[in-house]
Amino acid sequence: MLHSTAVTPASERLHALDALRGIALLLGIVLHATLSFVLATPRFWIIQDTHPSVILSLLSFAIHVFRMTTFFLMAGFFARMSFHRRGARGFVKDRLQRIALPLVIAWPLVLTSIALVFSWAGTFPNGGSPQWTWLPPLPAFRLTHLWFLYVLLELYVATLLLRGAIVSLDASGRLRAVVVDRLFARLIRNPLAPLILAIPIGVAFWLDPRWVNVMGVRTPDQSLITNAQAWIGFGTAFGAGWLLHRQIDLLRVIERRWLAHLLLAVALILIGFVLSGVMFSAPGAPKLPYSFATLRLVSVVLYAPAIWITTFAALGLALRFMSGFSPTWRYLADASYWLYLIHLPIVMALQVTLSQLDWPGLVKFAIILLVAIPPMLASYHLLVRFTFIGMVLNGRRAERRVLPQGGIAIA
Repeated sequence: MLHSTAVTPASERLHALDALRGIALLLGIVLHATLSFVLATPRFWIIQDTHPSVILSLLSFAIHVFRMTTFFLMAGFFARMSFHRRGARGFVKDRLQRIALPLVIAWPLVLTSIALVFSWAGTFPNGGSPQWTWLPPLPAFRLTHLWFLYVLLELYVATLLLRGAIVSLDASGRLRAVVVDRLFARLIRNPLAPLILAIPIGVAFWLDPRWVNVMGVRTPDQSLITNAQAWIGFGTAFGAGWLLHRQIDLLRVIERRWLAHLLLAVALILIGFVLSGVMFSAPGAPKLPYSFATLRLVSVVLYAPAIWITTFAALGLALRFMSGFSPTWRYLADASYWLYLIHLPIVMALQVTLSQLDWPGLVKFAIILLVAIPPMLASYHLLVRFTFIGMVLNGRRAERRVLPQGGIAIA
């Protein structure tokens, strides 16, 4: 049972966290829309626009720092809530319906659409890739942007197994209450909590000789074997969210520090972005007095804490300014899962279409979002929200003219 002695009721805080989880998915659409405009050598996206943008490069860098860590933190929080509401069997059934089934159904449709757009992009200057193959040999596997569903399923299995082992050793729960909860509470109340939480992923970054800060946590979208960075980075976030749900009052500590975390996050993101530009400066630029290895170490030291400081800033901002029920955020939170599932081939096709036009990058970026999002929202409202698809994704079918109060698609 949830309880809270804080001024803000627990139910209101859950509205904020629900909205934040939806925002993390919607920011993924914004992130992918920026990628054709990012200043990068060599090119890494389906196409490079003729008008790259420093502003959009910074926006992409900033979103990439915290978005998925924030999402997995929320996923762990709501996973424990769902587990204790439904029981183990109900939880497994719910996860299979709302996570595994959408992955199995959406993946071939999305991959086919992306492959077609990829082939089309290859007819444009600076587009496509000769290395593209639809189905590379296993364990290589193009999970596309749906990799997060695959990782969620892995984390659910790992968490249930770990929880089962712990419960068998601590049936009364006394050890968890005295040791785990007490240590976690001390950690969150410590102002250095983001730095401590950053240590595991920071070590993982440093041990990867190919890692640079523009990569962030390596996304496991190219293989069925999830890489160590994803397990460490997103697993830590998921576990922290699970433990936060055990002591929901700790959210108040994070809420109080939102401004300090926000200021630190902005500073670290700006420094990291400038550092990435220095590390990958154009040929012919003045030679720096520091080696690439030294700059990479500085990147690790700055980027790993930036992940958690920015995640705490996002969480604190949501708790401070988005608590309380909002019909608009409720609707967008419900819609975010569907929009994220279908958006990538649509955004890619618009990027290819606009790539050669002699218009400012910011204008083309705005057009991509303005053209893509309204039809996707319409498809959610007409095809998903009140249908069986909505029941699969959101756990219930919305009633017309009645705004539901339940949770959103991914818990």
